[in-house]
Amino acid sequence: MRMAENWIQEGKEDRNVNCDKCGAMIEEMEKARFRGQILCEDCHMDALSPARPCDPWAVYTAKSLSTQEGAVSGTQEKILKILEETGGVEPNRLAEMLQIKMAELEREFAALRHMEKARGKMKDGKKIICLW
Repeated sequence: MRMAENWIQEGKEDRNVNCDKCGAMIEEMEKARFRGQILCEDCHMDALSPARPCDPWAVYTAKSLSTQEGAVSGTQEKILKILEETGGVEPNRLAEMLQIKMAELEREFAALRHMEKARGKMKDGKKIICLW
């Protein structure tokens, strides 16, 4: 079986290595190489498909679908609740409160931004995420 060229297959030993981006332990056979870095699957996917919060077509589509049942995920509901309670919070703090990685928060925020439910703004010289 031939593997995609960005996945590394260097032997059959079951050795562990650290992801260069997040530091997570990954098995030798599970690592991917991207732009000179050794990445775990999650970081590799983030590198290949970064969140894009400012995408006019995505905004149009998300707004059209946001009225349907189940349009907002459980994590997105938690984000909206925290933003309602706090009036806005810095991204790093929000990720800590939700106990998720920043990359996951960026994806969830991008979807909420596309639905025009959450946005970013500057407050007291700091970037915060708040309700639309």
